[in-house]
Amino acid sequence: MQDLREPQNDIHREARLLLRAARAASLAVIEDEYPALALVTPAVTLDGAVIVLLSQLSAHTRALDRDGRCALMVSGAATEVNPQTSPRLSLVCDAERSDDPADRARYLAVHPYAKFYAGFGDFGVYRLSTVAARYVGGFARAATLDVARLGPMTEALCDEAAAEAAMAAANRERAGEIDAMAHRHGGAGDGWRMVTLDADGFDLAREDRVLRVALRRSLRVYGELMIEMNNIAPPTQV
Repeated sequence: MQDLREPQNDIHREARLLLRAARAASLAVIEDEYPALALVTPAVTLDGAVIVLLSQLSAHTRALDRDGRCALMVSGAATEVNPQTSPRLSLVCDAERSDDPADRARYLAVHPYAKFYAGFGDFGVYRLSTVAARYVGGFARAATLDVARLGPMTEALCDEAAAEAAMAAANRERAGEIDAMAHRHGGAGDGWRMVTLDADGFDLAREDRVLRVALRRSLRVYGELMIEMNNIAPPTQV
């Protein structure tokens, strides 16, 4: 199999890892001809789209319904006292309401606490399709990204059924190792389960706690998961 994986320090891979690990983001919308900001809690689909759960009672949601053009920024932890050493990713997007059950399931897997209110009539999932991206990997390290490389490198990595099958096998056969991974990433207790999977890593969940685990090497197909679980990147702060 041809190895299409980027090196670990590839700026597109760094951006994907940051985005998939993000649990909060700033969303900019156009409201009354001026930009307006809101805090949102993102998740990322297999194909690399950002999804958010929004309420129609919020002004920024109504603004998106009028004009889907928006921007999203996520950031990581600074490496020094200067906040500008933090990695950050800015996306320019088009947003639209999604009624896809897979998007809703993905979102709730990453944010399980949202199940309490996700079923309320005013809430809905929105999909943000990226049209431009800018990544700053720290002080004086910036680049405009190839949007296509924020998604999976092959069509096989968009296969929901293959991802689900790989997760089921891991949960069934590697339960003890999954608990150990969770403990190394700050989790407590046993009974952790893999609840999302993508080319760059996976999410482990126990009750309402969810931990992001990054792979050192991106998957080419989901059948490689069992091997690459032996090659986990160290925990990072987001």
